Amino acid sequence: MIPRVLSLATFGTALGCALIAGAFFAFSTFVMKALGTLPPSQAIRAMQAMNVWAPTGPFLLVLVGTAAACAGLTVQALLGWSQPGALLRLAGSLAYLLGGFGVTMAANVPRNDALATLDPDSMSAVAAWTDYLSGWTSWNHVRTVAALLATALLILSLVSPGGSAEP
Repeated sequence: MIPRVLSLATFGTALGCALIAGAFFAFSTFVMKALGTLPPSQAIRAMQAMNVWAPTGPFLLVLVGTAAACAGLTVQALLGWSQPGALLRLAGSLAYLLGGFGVTMAANVPRNDALATLDPDSMSAVAAWTDYLSGWTSWNHVRTVAALLATALLILSLVSPGGSAEP
């Protein structure tokens, strides 16, 4: 890959990882805590509404677009293994793909799908919400750390000695 293009692609991918890390961080540090203070029926309705909007528009574009960019950087790092910063690009890309995007698809989305079918006023709603809140939030912490780690590794691939793809 042309060095300047690789640098720009890596930088743009790092920005995508940072945006997603920030969104996940917000949920981990105050959104889920705030929802946890509401009566379960209200919290369930609020989270159901958020889960309708999350997979649309800009958030989904950045989440999936960053995964696609990380997949491209993974291939580039493997094919250009001897290039400066390849190991850091590979590690950063895999951190996002596995820990950010992968955990989203394997742990958080299935919980969201189950919550979508829950009647907030049902007898089982309180127990279901308690389980959802703790499980979803725990996995969200994982993906927050993974997306932040991906950001750091991709930036390091650009600024470490010999890591910049610029001449």
